[in-house]
Amino acid sequence: MALSPLADRLLARVICPHCWDTFAPEQVLWVSEHSDLLGDPLLGPEQPQRFLPSRFTVEGDALDAAGMVCRSLACPKCHLGVPRCALEMETLFLSILGAPGSGKSYFLSALIHELRRTLPAQFAINIGDVDLASNRILNECEESLFFNPAPDQLVPLGDLIPKTELEGELYETIALGNQTITYPRPFLFDLRVRPEHHKYSADAPMARLLCLYDNAGEHFLPGKDTTATPVTRHLAQSRALLFVLDPTQDPRFAAAIRAVGGGPRPAGKGGRVSRQEMILHEAAARIRRYTGLSHSERHPRPLILVLTKVDQWSGLLHDADPSEPWRTLSGWNHAGLDIDRIEQQSSRLRQLLVQFSPEIVSAAEGFAQDVFYIATSALGEQTELDPETGFLGIRPQNIRPRWAAVPLLYALSRTLPGLIPRFRRKPSKAI
Repeated sequence: MALSPLADRLLARVICPHCWDTFAPEQVLWVSEHSDLLGDPLLGPEQPQRFLPSRFTVEGDALDAAGMVCRSLACPKCHLGVPRCALEMETLFLSILGAPGSGKSYFLSALIHELRRTLPAQFAINIGDVDLASNRILNECEESLFFNPAPDQLVPLGDLIPKTELEGELYETIALGNQTITYPRPFLFDLRVRPEHHKYSADAPMARLLCLYDNAGEHFLPGKDTTATPVTRHLAQSRALLFVLDPTQDPRFAAAIRAVGGGPRPAGKGGRVSRQEMILHEAAARIRRYTGLSHSERHPRPLILVLTKVDQWSGLLHDADPSEPWRTLSGWNHAGLDIDRIEQQSSRLRQLLVQFSPEIVSAAEGFAQDVFYIATSALGEQTELDPETGFLGIRPQNIRPRWAAVPLLYALSRTLPGLIPRFRRKPSKAI
């Protein structure tokens, strides 16, 4: 067995974030460093060879056939890169899915930006990019929204973040025999508690490798998941599902918004209408198929419906409080989630959907045991209609996300007890 001298720190089993194959740490491949050692049977002639080492440095790094020190790892099945920390800390898979045009990429970009801001400051948790190359596209989207070089210029929404495509840089392809297989590129983050966190331990600090995906909405349409494109099979690994729902795509909901003097503001000529519950039905069918869940069983993991663009329809919520649902807990140096507020909003949102879009509630609650509804806005209220083009835009300096981090914070509080504390007002007790 090709174990390094650091084997005592490794997990018993590792899950590849690309193909979701499970393997023992001693099976992990290393990536050759010498320029002559090119040609991988799965990745092509220009890629460095993957190999199972027998020689290591005293620091635990493998030596390739030419004696060069290697530091990169790869999955033994798909040969795609695996971060070293995946062998040392458990991976937390969370899937974000939704219909085309629902705003997944905007939500994910605002979500990561808000997590970087709030996790260290409010919850005593550090978050960092594990693989800058893998996270590059997401980081570029975040920069376009929140670090734009022309913050005062009106930018069309379609130019801020490009549409997620069915192919391209968000996917990686390997050749397995005569067949090519496309896998989604994961976004990987290191979550690690700080010394002031109530769960901190110098001997065994609480940490997880957070793995997220941004599939094109079209990948959730019937027939789009095949052996050659198993791009949504991360759903079976996910500890929680975040279904991004755009209420303005439902004509009944849109009519209710107009009745109270709200939007929806046009994004251009024409408007998108989508049967979003069909996407959820398809995702549910795939999860049942991947996990062996029977048709009569409900999924035991949380399903969070993320209702986007709340800035356009907040009038339907009446007494909605836009302030963040957390506060510092007595006796601790960090915050906890106000579960009462989150669940109260969830109840109001469910009532709205039952009234205007009952099919989505039926699809969600017919599939999952625990369903929650959270309203968010990735951009805020300062969108503008460009009179010359007729397209909706925003000045980046005016972007103000609303509750963008709350769905994932709530998911973390449910899946990793203690990482994100939860409290109730009566009695005021952390859980």
